[in-house]
Amino acid sequence: MDKQTQFDLHYLEMARIWSQNSYCERRKVGALMVKDRMIISDGYNGTPRGFENVCEDEDGHTKSYVLHAEANAITKVARSNNSSEGATIYITASPCIECAKLIIQSGIVRVVYSDDYRLQEGIELLQRAGIQVDKF
Repeated sequence: MDKQTQFDLHYLEMARIWSQNSYCERRKVGALMVKDRMIISDGYNGTPRGFENVCEDEDGHTKSYVLHAEANAITKVARSNNSSEGATIYITASPCIECAKLIIQSGIVRVVYSDDYRLQEGIELLQRAGIQVDKF
């Protein structure tokens, strides 16, 4: 196994561990943004800052305002002095179409994920934009 693959697997494992911070019951997702082998941002799915830490309604459906892990990581880096230009994002689940748009706009050049999301349109959009997508 080459060194990059080892790093990819380790960062994905770290994203999986980070996902355990999520209060969501249905699915816990974690994301790490890495640039020049440094973690510059992280995120997990959950409600916006200041909201109750309950992701699902009484019927078990995800509330419409829950943020995805990659959206949290992208907005977190936007509030910092770091830049996501040229970064890789490691996600425990493939991105949805909305998160794919954010990834494209943020200058991320590579997406590494482990589990498939129920829809593949996010992956298709990333590939159309020329972003490298790798599943492990």
